[in-house]
Amino acid sequence: MRRKVTWFVSVAAILAAALLFAETPSTSQNGLLQLTATTANVAGAPDPVRIEILRWSTEEERERLTDSWNLKPSAAEAPAGRGSEKGAAKQGKAAGRGRGPANAATNSLTPEAALAKALNETTTVGYLWSSEMAGYALRYAGKVDGPDGSQRIILITQRRLGAVNQRWNPAFEGAANSYEFSVIELRLNAKGEGEGRVSLVGKVVPDVAAKIVTLENYEALPAVMRDVHVRPSEKPAKK
Repeated sequence: MRRKVTWFVSVAAILAAALLFAETPSTSQNGLLQLTATTANVAGAPDPVRIEILRWSTEEERERLTDSWNLKPSAAEAPAGRGSEKGAAKQGKAAGRGRGPANAATNSLTPEAALAKALNETTTVGYLWSSEMAGYALRYAGKVDGPDGSQRIILITQRRLGAVNQRWNPAFEGAANSYEFSVIELRLNAKGEGEGRVSLVGKVVPDVAAKIVTLENYEALPAVMRDVHVRPSEKPAKK
């Protein structure tokens, strides 16, 4: 009996470890860009943070995420070419039979839920990790270059920071949100130094310059990442 219990415990431990480390990033130094920071204004602060951007998101990936926020059907769902009218007619007939159009499920989602769904279907472009055992997969990484050499780096995680613990609970006032993801915006000077804010409270909204959702009222939010430093790897940081 003890052997069986021991065996089940061992198997459970192995499975738990496999699930845990499935989202634990490697410590490879071959990423496109390496960043370090220290958390602030959250329950677990100060806590060291490391971010590894493997590559910048492509224009196609960005547009797919933006379309999901705008509740636009994907290219696979939308009728295409000369047969678009026929496709629309077929969808209408399907709706009459009770099956509904192909994008009905998408239209029933909120922009936030649609974006969360799209992030789960997007390739990982980097990782963020702190003292937590498991890291966070970045499903979007983009930047806006300033004329003075400064940068706005926008990152979106697949899971909300602090989804399974209290370490990222904000230690400041603000309207709580229920996003399943986290939007991180780092603002750096020409030396690659600065700070960052996170969508732990408040809202995210579309940004014209970044062409993706970013933090609403960035300046009004307390910094959640301080002493941000960029350490470029051997690969050039080209978009």
